[in-house]
Amino acid sequence: MFKSLWLQTAYSRDPYPALDQDVTCDICIIGGGLAGIANAYYLAKEGKDVILVEKDTILAGATGNSTGKLTAQHDFVYAKLLKQFGLDQAKLYYGVNEQAIEFARSFAKEGEIKAADSILYSQTKHGTELLRHEMRAYETLGIPGELGKNSELPIHIDATLTMPNESQIHPVRFGQHLAQLAVEAGARIYEHSDVVLMDLKKRLLAMKSGHEIQFTELILCTHYPIEALRGLQVMKLAVDRSYIVAAEGNMPLQGQYISVDSPKRSIRTAQFDDKTFFLLSGESHTAGAESNTEVHYKRLNTDVQELYHLDTLTNRWSAQDPQTPDLIPYAGIISSSMPYVYLSTGNRKWGLSNSLANARIISDLIVGRDNNASQLYAPDRTGFGSFLLQALKISGLVVTEFTGGHLTRTNAPICTHMGCRTRWNEGDETWDCPCHGSRFRKDGSVLEGPATKPLNLK
Repeated sequence: MFKSLWLQTAYSRDPYPALDQDVTCDICIIGGGLAGIANAYYLAKEGKDVILVEKDTILAGATGNSTGKLTAQHDFVYAKLLKQFGLDQAKLYYGVNEQAIEFARSFAKEGEIKAADSILYSQTKHGTELLRHEMRAYETLGIPGELGKNSELPIHIDATLTMPNESQIHPVRFGQHLAQLAVEAGARIYEHSDVVLMDLKKRLLAMKSGHEIQFTELILCTHYPIEALRGLQVMKLAVDRSYIVAAEGNMPLQGQYISVDSPKRSIRTAQFDDKTFFLLSGESHTAGAESNTEVHYKRLNTDVQELYHLDTLTNRWSAQDPQTPDLIPYAGIISSSMPYVYLSTGNRKWGLSNSLANARIISDLIVGRDNNASQLYAPDRTGFGSFLLQALKISGLVVTEFTGGHLTRTNAPICTHMGCRTRWNEGDETWDCPCHGSRFRKDGSVLEGPATKPLNLK
């Protein structure tokens, strides 16, 4: 029940080996999610000697716990991007995500990908005004869209905004296939291979096993860098957690939906292995900020049963994803003083298309190919200006939680990243850190970084 539908129905496969010797490579990638695997594929195809290391198993993090929507309709975003970045940059964001979808379609096998319209829907007059505002942005940017009332859902809908012919995927099967293609192109993938220290000046990674990786260039495809590197990217990312439940039922949808009103809900169905599953997600909050997370699952369960009349719940899971202060992910050189270290993060829960887009940007930078989106996605981009307040609030959360946590949660284990008190997550049975999003299993072992060392539960 606690395992995602995607991880539960992954392809059967042999595990990739753990790193058991000292190695050298052109490119080392830390993180075995879709972003890391796509980078491994792109760069191995370019003839680079690529190593990817994953501390657990590939695709078991954000990718395997996503909704599986592969779309450029990233909620109510284009009106905001148009205002913040202007016509050309907003159009570029749409373009690189559509290119990512086309790339996925070019190699995905049957059962890994399916065409689906992406649909924003409103249930209030205020929400409908937001849709009209977003539709005007679509028209300005030349994005195909239709404002109307296009819904198969058995709930009240006031209006819809449809982006036609997008995609949805089985993210784990899709990612496993891409990993296989990366290996066939020459990439080496190692699972259960923890990085415990990065010496960036020496271009050396020390592994938990005692072995070392000597690299020429390094790509960080974890949620956060293992350390707070130059540029303090950790302080510029908020982490949001949301919840998903799946139920078996005979109601396949042609579209995939997300509401613009509160409470936020994301809806899709998935069909594979002769079964149809209904997925409902929402209930977002700042990662690590709540202990009684069971209530979020209960609300989603109630909606599934009362609104959609489905009783056979099969899976429930949660996911978290960092968000940059200006909505655009980070993909590129992390600092001009270290032009051989690259970062891919901050996908704001739209990591499937953005992971593929990020990988194309980074791989193009490494091989010296022009990519028009490199400045838009650059981690060291300037112009934070109006976003500075949000960045300061994110930093302030760390200070607040560090102090308050030690005063009010004196029995909670201390996060091994930066010393914040963790909080027990009842719904997922994990220790969650509210400072930078680290998560630990019940036994104290690291589930998600930036922490690299287990909790001391004694």
